Amino acid sequence: MSLETADDTDLTRPQRVPDILDAIAALSSDAVPTPPLLARALLDVLPDEVWSNPHYRWLDPATKSGSILREAARRLMAGLAEWEPDPVKRAEHIMRNMLFGCGVTQLHGEMTRRSVYVSRDATGPLSLVKFTSPEGNLPFIPAEHDFPLNRNGESTRSCRKCGAPIGLERGMRRENYAYAFIHGAYPTEEMKHMQFDVIVTNPPYQTGDKKNEEDRAAPVYQYFIEHSIALNPKYLAMIVPSRWFTGGFGLDKFRERMIADRHFRAIVDNPKLFDCFPGVEIKGGVNYFLWDRDHDGDCEFSTRIDGVILSTSTRDLRDGDGIVMRDNQAATIVEKVKTRHEGAWCDTVCGPQMPFGQMRTNFSGDHPVREPGDIAVVFSNRVGYVNPSAIDKNLDWVDRWKVLVPMAGDGHGREVSYVLGEPLALSPGSACTQTYLVAGLFDTREETENYAHYLTTKFARFLILQRKTTQHVYSDRFKFVPYLDMTRRWTDTDLYAYFGFTEEDVAYVEAAIHPREPILSLDSPLPSTHLPGGSKYRVPGTPEEPEPVEDDE
Repeated sequence: MSLETADDTDLTRPQRVPDILDAIAALSSDAVPTPPLLARALLDVLPDEVWSNPHYRWLDPATKSGSILREAARRLMAGLAEWEPDPVKRAEHIMRNMLFGCGVTQLHGEMTRRSVYVSRDATGPLSLVKFTSPEGNLPFIPAEHDFPLNRNGESTRSCRKCGAPIGLERGMRRENYAYAFIHGAYPTEEMKHMQFDVIVTNPPYQTGDKKNEEDRAAPVYQYFIEHSIALNPKYLAMIVPSRWFTGGFGLDKFRERMIADRHFRAIVDNPKLFDCFPGVEIKGGVNYFLWDRDHDGDCEFSTRIDGVILSTSTRDLRDGDGIVMRDNQAATIVEKVKTRHEGAWCDTVCGPQMPFGQMRTNFSGDHPVREPGDIAVVFSNRVGYVNPSAIDKNLDWVDRWKVLVPMAGDGHGREVSYVLGEPLALSPGSACTQTYLVAGLFDTREETENYAHYLTTKFARFLILQRKTTQHVYSDRFKFVPYLDMTRRWTDTDLYAYFGFTEEDVAYVEAAIHPREPILSLDSPLPSTHLPGGSKYRVPGTPEEPEPVEDDE
């Protein structure tokens, strides 16, 4: 399409179905292109005034398919019609003076120009607007990682700008995922005095991989948020994973800053798996938000399922005790519990990630037959034995009654959830690998049994769910669960009445959580479920469950 044939319908006509950009969005998982429907939803959070202001500069610092800028161009063509009635001049102004972006790779830069300019060569005869360079305002800018030197003059293994492993730096001829925006290469030196008023993007989410401990995936989207805010735009709208709400490897300080930032005007959470990116598994779902430089107050938080906003509540993000509460009705229920309870909380009685030291999930230093003085160790699917010297932490816990919960639970954002694996109540005399979290230690059989049942109540698991976006379970997840008198057996009916739940509250909790029963081994430190013939047992040598990756703490 040439500039001479451009008219209003070029950028404003309804999308044909299927859209090629929908197909492209399903092809990548490291730099996920944005489906057009999601791009439109993102742009919907911006105030109407942006579409009629011809002086705003727009920036997408991490373009992939170009869907966000393409949809922005369509709306600007409609919104600026009164300001400039001539569609050719209007398109010229929008493309040349308003829309800017940087491809995350060379290929993504070409895709973006094809989407926005109708030609990957912005100087070519098919380009909607003619530029003096083939990349126009939508270039790919190569960048390098920054690996500082250690005392021996050797490069350290992680980029100081994005945390990428040194293995990703493979020279300029191969993709190194050193995204220009967060490595100081874009905006370029020629653009350093340019003020961007509206920043819109769906940035890359992580870099590295999970093949080994050194190269595990590390989030990078937080750097795009921080760099965007540092440019001081009037508006910032971005799509990112929702796991930062409660976890995320290395995101504790980032989460603190986000929660304390009173410029967040709206957050739209999409908790359902595959809802926004069909075919791409982003555990915990994604959210898109509006950061408004001139806003100073509470945030309008919405939940969106299957493209429909189900609830919206304006609230102070700081009320979540260090996390972002992602369920509006649950937030009111949690507040009732916090107001009613004056004692301790269950996070204070839970153990650490490595309860007995260096016995990880794949620990192999055990033997199958007990020798004199040995201690039994509970694995995910069997029992082994070790010399006490193998336990380098909390050895005294071996002789306590205890309740264990699997470190990996239900984390797929289903409408109805188990939240936790089956709690395992054990009599004294055993330890466990990292497969389990020690959820509580007790002096009596009665308390142990009652606590195991307590953790299977829908009440307790619903409260855990509010601090849990992925499958991993840590002590922090129990921060909303009140620690009650465990000399009595609590039922959901008792708990609902004790904390003053309304019929609506009860119905909401009941509908959200599946029933669950504990595993009781109160006459032996060796659970029968983990011995030959038991439901959990696997022949020794069978691969264990994958080791929990510490990527959301």
